[in-house]
Amino acid sequence: MKRTKLRNRLYKTIFHTDTKAGKTFDVFLLIFILLNVFLVMLDSVEGLHDKYGNKLLLAEYIITGIFTIEYFLRIYSTRSVKSYVFSFFGIIDLLSIIPTFLVFVFSGAQSLVIIRALRLLRLFRVFKLNRYTNQGRVIIKALKDSWAKISVFLFGVITIVLVIGTIMYMVEGAENGFTNIPTSIYWTIVTVTTVGFGDITPVTAIGKIIASFTMILGYAIIAVPTGIVTVEMSKIKKKQQNCPRCNYEYDVDNDIYCSKCGLKLIDNIK
Repeated sequence: MKRTKLRNRLYKTIFHTDTKAGKTFDVFLLIFILLNVFLVMLDSVEGLHDKYGNKLLLAEYIITGIFTIEYFLRIYSTRSVKSYVFSFFGIIDLLSIIPTFLVFVFSGAQSLVIIRALRLLRLFRVFKLNRYTNQGRVIIKALKDSWAKISVFLFGVITIVLVIGTIMYMVEGAENGFTNIPTSIYWTIVTVTTVGFGDITPVTAIGKIIASFTMILGYAIIAVPTGIVTVEMSKIKKKQQNCPRCNYEYDVDNDIYCSKCGLKLIDNIK
């Protein structure tokens, strides 16, 4: 009975942020994560590593010990061990402690503890930033809905890149750095994406004219996918409203009850 009470108390503290203890636990956990990531970055600096390497390693062991205890406490207190262990955060929690132990087997594995930065995703849960999570779903759905249009557009862009790259190879030639068609295509991609490394540049007048056209074309190419996704996002937003009770977003066309609070949505009553 005592074990059950302890397990329930740990569960509410570790997995819930609705209580003061739960929120305090996660805030301290995030502080340790940030501290550990900061120490890993310091350890990568050669001068600091030579001077404070042993102290940084000791701090890493201590923090890893804390995370290891926290991981097993989560397994002990969770209501479904399998669901937690194989969940997204469960896998991240495990990956965050493995690198330190791998140091004893593989040299250089300590740098992998930077994986712990992924645990900062808990910020979305700790500080109740659900609205950002909901907006993320909107973006993902918009990308899925616009994928067909974007695919056709990308196919057209690839065709244009191949044509321009071939033309630049014929115009500039190997003497100006355009040694072959793949190299010319590489230059075209760098130019279209407005990166402009400058390792290959056109020399002839015709080549410069084509390059100017390609640069201008690059801005249009960047703008088109953005417009496609924006249109799809506005379509999705028109179909969504907020629940009058809990302010949770729901789909006007499909939802009859709010998936968060269970309120019957008047708009969908027939």
